[in-house]
Amino acid sequence: MASLREAKKEMTRRMLLDAGLKMFTGKGYVASTVEDIAGEVGTTRMTFYAHFPSKGELMKALVAERLNEVLQRERSAEHGSTALGLVEAVREGSREALEAWLRRTSEQWPAIHPIIRIGRQAAAAEPELRDLVERWLEEAISDVEDGLVAAGRFAPHQRRFRGVLAMAQLDYVAQNWGSADWKLDREQMIEELASSWFDLLGAR
Repeated sequence: MASLREAKKEMTRRMLLDAGLKMFTGKGYVASTVEDIAGEVGTTRMTFYAHFPSKGELMKALVAERLNEVLQRERSAEHGSTALGLVEAVREGSREALEAWLRRTSEQWPAIHPIIRIGRQAAAAEPELRDLVERWLEEAISDVEDGLVAAGRFAPHQRRFRGVLAMAQLDYVAQNWGSADWKLDREQMIEELASSWFDLLGAR
């Protein structure tokens, strides 16, 4: 009985996350209300607050949980979350390994893009969410740094900054790939990004 109750509770929580993402995407973070989100699921404010103390906490869960789920990031005591595939691709350092990881990640951009965009809207609106997405990106930067440390590649003072540069490129491309007129198709774009990452992070 308890396990059934827990399963129902988890299902409701996931439905609220889905509804929050839908509302935030359609109406924007600021215009969406707790009532909107609860109504989308067919439940009440009381039920919403039983799962999330505020709209901002739901937004945090979308970033911390949904992004990590889509990108197969695991919990990490040291960094918050980690993508072992990214760490390994950077450790290996071949252009092929880096391109393969970027290609897999690019397939998730349609799911990633709205959460990142809404997260930045929310951060601009609520002080408690300031730098929400950037803090999450710091975890990915730590993955790059960990891969470089494992490989013993580059001087210690270079590793984190190279991760910053690599993730800044990826973040910008991921946020604009569908709308920017870069005169490249997706395949060419991945190849160019992989070349840039190899210059920054690769083994020579």
